[in-house]
Amino acid sequence: MLQIVIYLSIAILLGGTIYKTVKISRMPIHLRWDLYPIPHEKGKAHYGGSYYEESNWWTKPVHTSLSAEIMEISKEILGIKSLYRNNRKLWYFSYPFHIGLYLLTALLAFLFLSAISNLSGVVISANAPNIFGRAIYYTTIIVGVPGWILGLLGAAGLLIMRLSKSDYRRYSTKSDYFSLILLIALLASGLYAWFSVDRSFAILRDFTHSLLMAKSIGVLPAAVQLELILVAFFFTYLPFTHMTHFVGKFFTYHRVRWQDKPNIAGGKIESEVAHALDGKVGWQA
Repeated sequence: MLQIVIYLSIAILLGGTIYKTVKISRMPIHLRWDLYPIPHEKGKAHYGGSYYEESNWWTKPVHTSLSAEIMEISKEILGIKSLYRNNRKLWYFSYPFHIGLYLLTALLAFLFLSAISNLSGVVISANAPNIFGRAIYYTTIIVGVPGWILGLLGAAGLLIMRLSKSDYRRYSTKSDYFSLILLIALLASGLYAWFSVDRSFAILRDFTHSLLMAKSIGVLPAAVQLELILVAFFFTYLPFTHMTHFVGKFFTYHRVRWQDKPNIAGGKIESEVAHALDGKVGWQA
């Protein structure tokens, strides 16, 4: 029964995320910001320049740097750069929270990698004859345990900030509080399950293997059952919340903040603008 619940939650997570991604990608063209410096402006980003500086710029090719763009977005993903600059107090909790989630995402990946490796006959244990099996075993622990701890500390700190600071309470909704409480419960249950019954993540590895093989598994410890139930609920809940901003962030940067493609007569952007201007207003002032 628990396996069926996990299957359904994964299907809802993937389906909901894909649906939201497609929906955002099909939205009308956004009002461009053209905020400089734009990282992919090759040779100009370091001083905030633009190809608009060139005479007859519309007749010349635009040179961009993919590596510079990747570097900048990496700073935002791995360092939460914008929050660090604009709200340092909140960053102190948001940063460990996000790093914890990244590590737990890696934990999921290694659990599935372990299950796939088992199908190939690779033993995953501390004493595995294959160095690959030992590497997966220890890496799973290295990413899993700090992931639970950092995620829990960050989520608890964010909840305390929202409850204790009037500035945050003003714009915090009931769903914000519910999401944080759910995450705290999930992260705490995962940490407790690891500490009490699954120090090597062997139980989670066996359960992941059973998911891939569509085979039944014996009775799991209550702590692990609670952990998996909360994981399934979170997967089901996630696509319907603003926590899917990890999807929206791509479009925010690449379609709004960094969108600087020239609007050439007869081009795609001109067509999109014309389509947007042709829209009808469905409300009255």
